[in-house]
Amino acid sequence: MSDEAVQDFYPDDVAHCYGCGRLNEHGLHIRSVWDGDETVAVLVPRPFHTAIPGYVYGGLLASLVDCHGTGSAALAAYRAAGRDPGTPPPLRFVTASLKVDYLRPTPLGPPLKARGRILEVKPRKVSVDVAVSADGQVCVRGHVVAVLMPENWTPS
Repeated sequence: MSDEAVQDFYPDDVAHCYGCGRLNEHGLHIRSVWDGDETVAVLVPRPFHTAIPGYVYGGLLASLVDCHGTGSAALAAYRAAGRDPGTPPPLRFVTASLKVDYLRPTPLGPPLKARGRILEVKPRKVSVDVAVSADGQVCVRGHVVAVLMPENWTPS
C-alpha cells in the first residue's frame, strides 16, 4: 500500500470536506489507498464520536462509507485511465447516491477499516461497495454511486 492517499491530490479548492478534506482542520481526514484490487481507509474514532457509551455514532460511519466511496471512485477512475493520482486533470468525485446498512453496533475504540470494492467504472460515474469492520467483524455495509465533479465547477 502507498502512503499517499488519493485525497492528498485533491485540488485545494475542493479539499475542505469534513470527512476527507486535508484542509479541514476539524475533519476526519479519511485517506483512501489501493490494497490489491480493493481500496482501504482506516479511521480511529475519537471518544466524542459516540452514539451511546461504547459505540460509534452512525453518522460518522455513514461519512466513512461516503468519503471512502468517493475516494475509491477517484482511484478507480485514475486506474481506468492508466494514470497516477495527481496527474492532470484532477479527478474529484462527489456522491450521487449513498446507501448504508448498519449490521451490528460498532464498538468505539478499535480502528475502523473501510474496504472498497469497485463494481462499475464509467467515464463520469463509478459504483463502489464499502464494508466497514471493527476488530475483524463487518459492522456496516454501504453502496456509493459517485459522479465526476466537472473540472470548471464552482459553488454558487
